[in-house]
Amino acid sequence: MTNQIALTFALLLLLLVGADMLFNHGAALLFLARKFLDLLNWIQFWR
Repeated sequence: MTNQIALTFALLLLLLVGADMLFNHGAALLFLARKFLDLLNWIQFWR
């Protein structure tokens, strides 16, 4: 991955997070964080 692609990806990610905070008050980020923790618990169970 080149630096230009990495910077573009980081900028896109920041814009999406900002849009979620502006329009959705962070609900999508909270949902994804909870699902990620559920995934970690599921992986821990099968370990």
